[in-house]
Amino acid sequence: MTKEERLELFKKSGAFLEGHFLLSSGLHSPQYVEKFRVLEYPEYTEKLCLDIAEVFKNDKIELVIGPMTGGIILAHEVAKALKVRSMFTERVDNVMSLRRGFNFKKDTRILLVEDIVTTGGSIFEVIELIKSLEGDIAGVGYLVDRSGGKVNFGVKQYPLVSLDIVTYSQENCPLCKTNVKLVKPGSKKLET
Repeated sequence: MTKEERLELFKKSGAFLEGHFLLSSGLHSPQYVEKFRVLEYPEYTEKLCLDIAEVFKNDKIELVIGPMTGGIILAHEVAKALKVRSMFTERVDNVMSLRRGFNFKKDTRILLVEDIVTTGGSIFEVIELIKSLEGDIAGVGYLVDRSGGKVNFGVKQYPLVSLDIVTYSQENCPLCKTNVKLVKPGSKKLET
């Protein structure tokens, strides 16, 4: 699919939202991509993950890992396309970890997958974890780059869709200054 066709899947599924959103990074934004709206359609998820797999098919991937929660689905689908294993990381006492008996051998070629990248925080944590376990990170594939191309993971990386969505600190947010209701995505709860 082209990047335009991928973006159309996000719009068609209702995943591309406009309003006033509190991102997990703590930043505010007038636009938000609710990845689970697109991931709720298995046929869309499969198409998107096939596109990620296509980019990395010649990189000798042996394992796909994604951070919990959206990364679980993506890791599974990309790994299925590449015919390799999948795992996911989760935070234990605020530290990214592999649990549930997940392990891999030293120098295993690993593809990391993520849903939305704004600051890259979760992936940078997974990269540190994999390096500490002596894995070989082949690349990072993700659905949406919200960073405007600013995030560099230091390995081959490929976003399916790149969006130049503005973000603000709370102090500099024009939406806050005009009292537009702030919503934390995933809930309808007002944040103050």
